Amino acid sequence: MRTQNKITQDNLTPKDAHNILVEGNKRFTQNLKKQRDLQAQVLETSKGQYPFAVILSCIDSRVPAELVFDQGIGDVFSARVAGNIINEDILGSMEYACKVAGSKIVVVMGHSKCGAVTAACEHVELGNITALLNKIQPAVKAIDEEMSDAKVEKVAAVNVKMSIERIRKESSILAEMEKEGKIEIVGAMYDVSTGEVKFY
Repeated sequence: MRTQNKITQDNLTPKDAHNILVEGNKRFTQNLKKQRDLQAQVLETSKGQYPFAVILSCIDSRVPAELVFDQGIGDVFSARVAGNIINEDILGSMEYACKVAGSKIVVVMGHSKCGAVTAACEHVELGNITALLNKIQPAVKAIDEEMSDAKVEKVAAVNVKMSIERIRKESSILAEMEKEGKIEIVGAMYDVSTGEVKFY
C-alpha cells in the first residue's frame, strides 16, 4: 500500500478524501486493515509529505485517528488536544495543512465518553485544565439538562459543531477554501464502544 504523493493528492477532490476516510473506518470496524510496509512508507515520506486530510481529535488514548481511519504514514495530519477544541495554534496547523500542504478535508472528530467533556459538564477547575475546559463551556451551556451520561454525549456532539463554526468564523483562509470547493470541513463522532465514526 503506497502513501499519498503529489499526483494522487492533486487528483483527489474533497469528496474523494471524505470517502477514503469512510472506507478506512469501515475496514477498521471489520478488522480488515490494509497491508502496509511501514518502513517503505518511512523511506518514501522522507522525501516529502502529501497528506489528503487533517483530523482534529481528542488526546484520548482510545481514539488514534490514523488507526481509526486505517491510514498509513504520510496520509493524514493528526492534531490532538483534549476535547478536540479549537485555538489559534490548531487553526494555524489546519491552515498549513490545507493551504500550504494541499490537504482536501478538515475533520473535527469528537468521541463518546469523553473525559474532557465530562469534566467541562462538571465544571472542573484545575491548573491549565481550567482554561482548556472553558473552551467547551459554550457547548455545555447549549445543553440545559441535569448532569447525566446522555448530557455528556449531547455536549460532545454540540462541541464538535461549535468547533466547525469557529473554524469557519476565525479562519478566513479555510472558510474561503471551503466556499471555493477546494476543501470540505466536516464534523464526526467516534464511538469508543464500536470503533465506528459517524460523520455529520
